[in-house]
Amino acid sequence: MSNFSSGDAVLKVEGLVTSFRTDDGTVTALDGVGFDIGRGKTLGIVGESGCGKSVTSLSIMGLLPSGVGRIDAGKILFEGKNLATLPEEEMRDIRGNKIAMIFQEPMTALNPVFTAGEQIIEVFMTHRNMDRSAAYKAALSMMEMVKIPDPERRLEEYPHQMSGGMKQRVMIAMALACKPAVIIADEPTTALDVTIQSQILRLMQDLQKDTGTSIMFITHDLGVIAEMADDVVVMYAGQVIERADVVTLFDHPLHPYTKGLLASIPHVGQHRDKKLSTIRGSVPSLMNLPAGCRFYGRCPYRQPECEQTRPALESHKGAHEVACLFAGRIDAGEIKPNYEALGGE
Repeated sequence: MSNFSSGDAVLKVEGLVTSFRTDDGTVTALDGVGFDIGRGKTLGIVGESGCGKSVTSLSIMGLLPSGVGRIDAGKILFEGKNLATLPEEEMRDIRGNKIAMIFQEPMTALNPVFTAGEQIIEVFMTHRNMDRSAAYKAALSMMEMVKIPDPERRLEEYPHQMSGGMKQRVMIAMALACKPAVIIADEPTTALDVTIQSQILRLMQDLQKDTGTSIMFITHDLGVIAEMADDVVVMYAGQVIERADVVTLFDHPLHPYTKGLLASIPHVGQHRDKKLSTIRGSVPSLMNLPAGCRFYGRCPYRQPECEQTRPALESHKGAHEVACLFAGRIDAGEIKPNYEALGGE
């Protein structure tokens, strides 16, 4: 069952609008984004590059570039507070403590001039007011928890002395150090090879079972979403276009964009000569968005009304929500895809 309407949400995002100032004017990167993250659950956020996934995470963490990015509207509700309007001093107490983040590239997220141990120790000393001796013991315990071999020696190593997978384990140890209610993982395995990626994902699942933390998992990889998520949000051009629990979304996608994403995944047993399906075109520029549906220019199911009317996110068969004017008729098979209108099949 989806958590989107559940009262047991640890974090709720409502109508989030985030913009950036550029040389060419103001760009709205998020336009009315909303979702819940259930306690102890994993919410997957998926979409192509530039759809707003990472901007969503930076908005929640209060890490938008100063003077450039800002939250214009909406709420980010956590423990009775709206993080969107929280003063920086209070946000610092939450960031890395109650809500932690695992970044895509640990080499740039870790400080190269401090050892792994120093960086984990600092988390305990800053947020838990531990003395150095207690913080060292806690850091060692965290290294053991994330299954880093020979943890005493690894505590003394610098990031450049570690493999990509080892650095990501250090990042996970830092994120879990204060037992946060929510961990935001932004493409945490993209830079890793497939074997290490699988190990990291399994580690995160095991740690979630042990600690009960909620995870917001951002990725473009639907295979990872299938493995990790309880619920899924599909984003496109700064908007949420579909929300459902993971089984429903994969078994019964409603939005043409979601259908296209799932059709592009290779399947076991698929003949090697069979071409993978692709979504023609690219995400529209945020500086020049269409008046109607933002997927209009790429949608094989498009109708004349779609060009001018922007669809709202609405419930379809219970907790499944979709932003498509014709989702019901497409689902019923009344509207067939027309690939010729997009320039061929």
